[in-house]
Amino acid sequence: MTLLEVTTTILICWIIFIIAWERISPYRKGLPFFREGFWIDLVWYTIIQSYFLQILIFKFIIPSLQNFIHWHGFNFFKSWTIAEQVLFFLVTHDLYIYLFHRLQHASKFLWRTHEAHHSGKEVDFLAGSRSHVVEIIINQTIEFAPIVIMGAHPEVIPIKALLDAMFGMFIHANVNVKMGKLKYFLNSPELHLWHHANYIEVFHANFSTKFSVWDHLFGTVYDPGKKPGNLPENWGLHYEYPRDYFLQHAFSVKRFDEKNLLKFKWFKHYYELRPNALKTLQKLFGRKKEAAVMHLPPVENEVPELIVNEGR
Repeated sequence: MTLLEVTTTILICWIIFIIAWERISPYRKGLPFFREGFWIDLVWYTIIQSYFLQILIFKFIIPSLQNFIHWHGFNFFKSWTIAEQVLFFLVTHDLYIYLFHRLQHASKFLWRTHEAHHSGKEVDFLAGSRSHVVEIIINQTIEFAPIVIMGAHPEVIPIKALLDAMFGMFIHANVNVKMGKLKYFLNSPELHLWHHANYIEVFHANFSTKFSVWDHLFGTVYDPGKKPGNLPENWGLHYEYPRDYFLQHAFSVKRFDEKNLLKFKWFKHYYELRPNALKTLQKLFGRKKEAAVMHLPPVENEVPELIVNEGR
């Protein structure tokens, strides 16, 4: 088997394991498998968007960067093992993601590229795939371009990509897991699901992706524990957000009321032509209740001010 076949097999097994784990030991009981936004996350974000962006990043953007800076055959990691190279890029890229993630929550402009990731009213293993096109292009270019340009071993990319995917599913998974002392070093659902909660108190907290040590080190951790009443119940945004893939990207450029667009014939036709598989599945498996949304006072800035105490 090739390395790609091995990593693909591992990823499929991991997906099956996570799905079973969510059914057996859920963080939030009663969350249906075909929850709101499931098909958008699966079809548009996980399959279609990922496929085309990988072609764009690896076939055009990274080679163009390599030609622009004239770095070919650079072998910085000549004496490093593959494991050491993977670990190096895991740590350095995770620190970058933490810092850029904080900036996205602090900047009104960058928030437009990140709000889609927080728009899901239900969070599970698949929710992590919902990310704006611009956000993916920026993060994955900065993630993988140094691996290519600095002359790392070719196997580093598929191995790191596998670990990224597995960890991304894990921290968003609807699983009841206790990390114990490991939570001070590794991220987990018990910390990251708070980050997606629809509460102002956690808007500027728990930014880490893989290593929660960054939140502890920089004083942005929010960890009330798992005492009764200390679990998030509502997820999503505190303002209305489109549920359609294309409208979500349009909304990041220009704000609009989705309902008002129905007065246009072209938009009404578009809505009527869209396959509504989720509604069909809800009829087959039972209609679920809408997730509650916390209504906040209207504010000019969609990015709330920092109100999380350091070290909390």
